[in-house]
Amino acid sequence: MLNLAVTIALGLVSAAFALTLWRLLRGPDQPDRILALDTLSVNAIALLVLLGIHLDSSLYFEAALLIAMMGFVGTVALCKYLLRGDIIE
Repeated sequence: MLNLAVTIALGLVSAAFALTLWRLLRGPDQPDRILALDTLSVNAIALLVLLGIHLDSSLYFEAALLIAMMGFVGTVALCKYLLRGDIIE
């Protein structure tokens, strides 16, 4: 039962990943693309966690944690650059 649920979730999150990638490439302006990039990192985290559950490996959870930290820092840096034009003051 768990394998079926994880397989369905992997398919749905993969579809969300593809739609978010489409928004990243075709976004009408910069804030939409930054938001899509942040959502893409959340989808990548979800995919890694589901893959870790499916393969019964803890290595994927550590990779998801690293992507979460880098995604947060990247989103903050891009938003600060968009607002002020400079990242380091």
